[in-house]
Amino acid sequence: MNNELKVSFYIKREKSAANACGIYPVIGKIIVGSTLAQFSSKLKVDERLWDVKSGRATGKSRQAVELNRAINRINLAIHASYKDILKRTGKVTAVEVKNAFQGVATAQTTVIALFEEMMRDFKARTGIDRAESTYKQYEVLHDQLKDFLKIQYHASDIPFTELDLPFIESLDFYFRVRRKMKARTVKSRLVLFNKVVLLALHRNIISRHPFAGFETEKITAQDKSLTPEELERLLSTPLKSATQRFIRDMFVFSVFTGISYADLKKLAWKDIIRENDGSLWISADRQKTKTAFNVKLLDIPVQIMDYYEGLAEGDSVFPAMSLGQVNVGLKRIARHCKINRALTYHMGRYTFASQICLSQGVPIESVSQMLGHTNIQTTQRYARLNNGKIISDMKMFAERVANEFNFIP
Repeated sequence: MNNELKVSFYIKREKSAANACGIYPVIGKIIVGSTLAQFSSKLKVDERLWDVKSGRATGKSRQAVELNRAINRINLAIHASYKDILKRTGKVTAVEVKNAFQGVATAQTTVIALFEEMMRDFKARTGIDRAESTYKQYEVLHDQLKDFLKIQYHASDIPFTELDLPFIESLDFYFRVRRKMKARTVKSRLVLFNKVVLLALHRNIISRHPFAGFETEKITAQDKSLTPEELERLLSTPLKSATQRFIRDMFVFSVFTGISYADLKKLAWKDIIRENDGSLWISADRQKTKTAFNVKLLDIPVQIMDYYEGLAEGDSVFPAMSLGQVNVGLKRIARHCKINRALTYHMGRYTFASQICLSQGVPIESVSQMLGHTNIQTTQRYARLNNGKIISDMKMFAERVANEFNFIP
């Protein structure tokens, strides 16, 4: 695209514009490549002083000197606006330059600038009603967006007016091909990017959703819960490393309580409640959603708590370790236990929902409450029925309806 800037000035000689003394308004013209924009300079000049070729007043009279100074100031402001936009976005139109130097800020609202505003707002709320781990996803996408714009548009930012369906499709292609992301990760990046698009729509920065007509690749749901056999190997395989035993125990604690790692790290003894019947419960609020959850502690998590009691600082139940260290350790433990897939701590919640609860007949509504979900649709993604449970349920169903119906062939 040709981005060359040309600025010129002329007088408007329409009869309606002239007064009895032959004074005419000075009009400015901006040309960038093939785009053009005109504007009123709010200046006037006597036709006898105006030089058409130079676009300036002639002579050294006070009127001519002051007029030329005013025109030069406008010219400098236009060039400054032009350079600023070109530096930020890599391309520019005459209308954008006109709007910028006249102070029409909405025309220059850019994607990265608004995304960074969202990030600042989110950062201010971390620890209150937003999670630090989610903020890291904003940081990752921010860096990837800047890389994409540099590669695809040779710019560090881009106006929202440039966002359209081809932009979204190119971004999707960038994630899949250049970044080699899996479909689920690509979808999460686009969902996050859509938040800044929705904010732009809400502020009337854009009038049409650039995602209109775009379809993400359908993702086949994967069973992230351990099988009974895998869980048994994890529980029974001896581990020599104390660190690996600790990581395994923290994972097993999640398997039998459904607790996330963020909630495990902040789990305190004040969150452990003993009921009148002597049973122990976790009663706390989820860090991510601030939703209350209550889970009865079975024998295995109680044993784990007893084993590590007194090793943590303050009122914490368990010693602290970063999630990254835990997930790296789980992958090594999986190999040692001959579990042929990568383990992550979050798989403990899936295993709790499907193997510990749903497969044992616990209603999904109760599972949803224990996981601290705000809606049951989220729980349905966690709670996957295995074939053994389906066979067991159908056997019981067949026994109940065996004598309910009569059929004569």
